[in-house]
Amino acid sequence: MMQAMKVMFLDESGDHNLSVIDPQYPLFVLAGVMADKDYAETAMTEKVRRFKLDVLGAEDVILHTADITRNRNGFERMKETDFRSRFYGRLNDLMRELDYKVAACVIRKQAHLSAYGLAALDPYMLSLDILVERFCFEMGDTAGMIIAEKRNPTLDHELDLAWLNLKVQGTRHVPAHDIERRIRGLVTRPKQDRIAGLEIADLVATPIGRYAMRKQIKEDFRIIEGKFQTNRQGSYEGAGLVILPKE
Repeated sequence: MMQAMKVMFLDESGDHNLSVIDPQYPLFVLAGVMADKDYAETAMTEKVRRFKLDVLGAEDVILHTADITRNRNGFERMKETDFRSRFYGRLNDLMRELDYKVAACVIRKQAHLSAYGLAALDPYMLSLDILVERFCFEMGDTAGMIIAEKRNPTLDHELDLAWLNLKVQGTRHVPAHDIERRIRGLVTRPKQDRIAGLEIADLVATPIGRYAMRKQIKEDFRIIEGKFQTNRQGSYEGAGLVILPKE
């Protein structure tokens, strides 16, 4: 008997461009949030909407890490210490309560470039391969679809080509016919559509980047740790969290 259809939402942190490496954030992170499609479209969407209304006073605000940290686009009150504390407390409660799993790939750009030189794969495309594999592992016997954040026409076209290639070539661990049969499609949607799953994917990407850079661990990453896809031994490292190249 087929289970409920799954969905994976993709968002990123950092720049995938290997010719530009920011010494303050020399990583690329692609994060995937996996959930039952019906749940994502109903309960998850409603809980995110209610959070915005209760905490921010408006449901048309988009939960976007860059806006939250820069006090803009609906997050101007983050300048207030009491409000900021309340916001993060309620956000952590929301992230803990929602039912989803996380798979993420982190590319250490300088090490990747040093290891492979001109043959170095684009970090987004390499990460996409990893996350499609993890999604296939998570789906079991059911089917699914992928929703990625729309970026710009050039990058979206490259993503379309990468997706077509995955359906033709497969990945190291998942054959092409499996991907073709089980993943019904990859679509891009803009942030302005306020898709709850994409907003959650945005919120998990940066804490994962901080962890990979060995920065101070905060409560947001502790919550994500409990959401990571794990292997049979219960470990998320190398399973729900892949950091490349391996050290």
